[in-house]
Amino acid sequence: MTEEKIWMQRAKKGETAAFEQIVTAYERRIYALALRSTGSEADAADLTQEVFLRAWRSLNSFRGESTVSTWLYRITMNICIDFSRKKAFQTVPLADEEGTELPLPDTRVAYSPEAALEGRELSNELQTALGQLTEEHRQVILLRDVSGLSYQEVGKLLSLEEGTVKSRLARARRKLRSILIKRGNISLPSASKEQERRQENG
Repeated sequence: MTEEKIWMQRAKKGETAAFEQIVTAYERRIYALALRSTGSEADAADLTQEVFLRAWRSLNSFRGESTVSTWLYRITMNICIDFSRKKAFQTVPLADEEGTELPLPDTRVAYSPEAALEGRELSNELQTALGQLTEEHRQVILLRDVSGLSYQEVGKLLSLEEGTVKSRLARARRKLRSILIKRGNISLPSASKEQERRQENG
């Protein structure tokens, strides 16, 4: 049995010192993950506190079937996904290997009232479209494109092979793009134009 799982056993018995060992061991990594997801040091600090508070309250849910780190990362991503749904999304491309691309809005910095309004409208459209995806498609987009996790990290959290993550993400992006095009409330670059732009910049 690993040292961390011994800490977990002791923490389950109410030993706060043992749980503090877990916090000390993982606090920086959880904070880094939250910062990567939110882009805000203040929000990342708040979410890190929430992660360990939720972990303390749900110690009995840890059965030892996964590592302590995976258990904590799942709690972190659930909290970060909830946070992402409530906040404006980052500017990251929803691009697949075929060249289709969707820019997500960045409303954290408003350069003008018009830009802020455009960002809010795009955020609203994306949140509506995400709500029409299946849970597995929505989850992989939030983890990879909103939270910025690597394919390997997403695979570990969802118990999927890296290749499965890539193929699922490609399908999810195409479906999201299709929903947005059908809604017709925002303009999107066509795949051919996007490929041309990439070739020009390449």
